Amino acid sequence: MTPPARSAERTADRPDVAVRRARFAVAMLFFTNGALFANLIPRYPGIKSELGLSNAEFGFAVAAFPLGALIAGLAAGMLIRRFRSSRVAVVSTMLTAVGLILAGIAPSWAALAAGIFLAGAMDSITDVAQNSHGLRVQRLYKRSILNSFHAVWSIGAVTGGLLGAAAAQLDVPRGQHLIVSAVTFSLFALYSYRFLLAGPEPLEPEATAPQQHAATPTLSRGRWGKWLVLGALVVIAASGAVVEDAGASWSAIYLSDALSASALVAGLGFIALQGMQFIGRLLGDGLVDRFGQRAVARTGGAIVFLGMGTALAFPSIPGTIVGFGLAGFGVATLIPAAMHAADELPGFRAGTGLTIVAWLLRLGFLFSPPIIGAIADLSQLRYGLLLVPLAGLLVVFFAPVLATRVRGRTAAAATTAP
Repeated sequence: MTPPARSAERTADRPDVAVRRARFAVAMLFFTNGALFANLIPRYPGIKSELGLSNAEFGFAVAAFPLGALIAGLAAGMLIRRFRSSRVAVVSTMLTAVGLILAGIAPSWAALAAGIFLAGAMDSITDVAQNSHGLRVQRLYKRSILNSFHAVWSIGAVTGGLLGAAAAQLDVPRGQHLIVSAVTFSLFALYSYRFLLAGPEPLEPEATAPQQHAATPTLSRGRWGKWLVLGALVVIAASGAVVEDAGASWSAIYLSDALSASALVAGLGFIALQGMQFIGRLLGDGLVDRFGQRAVARTGGAIVFLGMGTALAFPSIPGTIVGFGLAGFGVATLIPAAMHAADELPGFRAGTGLTIVAWLLRLGFLFSPPIIGAIADLSQLRYGLLLVPLAGLLVVFFAPVLATRVRGRTAAAATTAP
């Protein structure tokens, strides 16, 4: 018989088959989530042109996505506790796909906003559910793997962006294109369900989680301290959201309208952002384990400021694509870091900190499109995009609330079927 201590050590070194399968399944959910929405983004210039929308009108339509997320997002924690994160993630993914189809075939501004609103509402629930399940798996690995899930999301976004850009270049009807995308990726989500972890969500995840230790522990104590820390984490996550949204909502329009790029080339700004974000997230877990979330986030914020700031100061098609790529690399670990830190923050019920950060980070998605659009109508879109390097500076300023190192703790056993 294998001694218990040696058995526990072997389990710690290599998670069992069920846990590894659960990691694959969560990664598939992240891939699906990224690919679904990214299919629509390269079609934005065509939608804006066909509906005759100004920059401000388009910005307000796109802002319906985070508005729906803000309205529905707080329900995510309750839904997860009642129905399990595995089930909630799959169902909300399929409903997100429905909203994207409606947006793609919208005959008016109101219909476009309604479709985007539905997609945003469901996406916010998907976001919390898949991150919640990913954190369950991470606790069983007893090391950081959350960034790898977000890296797979970036792969999905690049895949979806390439598919959408190709469909736009080939003039594939939007309805046909988005229906095929919705059905395909919904089937991926359904397939992943069979491999996710079994049982309800743990009531006290902090008891088994890899523990983040911040160098400013006094901020997380006391009645108001935890809310100050949570607020700072929201700013960090929302700053990452602003950068991601600029690439999603405006990169294709900026490249095509301001810099006269073709439909295919205009899609490369978003693809560059997501591709470099993928590389950053692929490297992120190792960097976080070695240097801590704080140093990685602070460096990332500086990269966003310098990369996108330079691209806007000296506008060109290649420089803009590179600038969006550097911005994506800089924000690669921000949202995972804020979510992880919020989920481990003492003083909140299980899943509450994660739900609040995932909910409020949508403020970045909500306010940045209309702000950038309004500035663009008053002057130039280039000036509106200055919000991106500003977000990088905010990250540098608030990074001290993040952890400086990670320490593992004992993990609970996993079960095999949802």
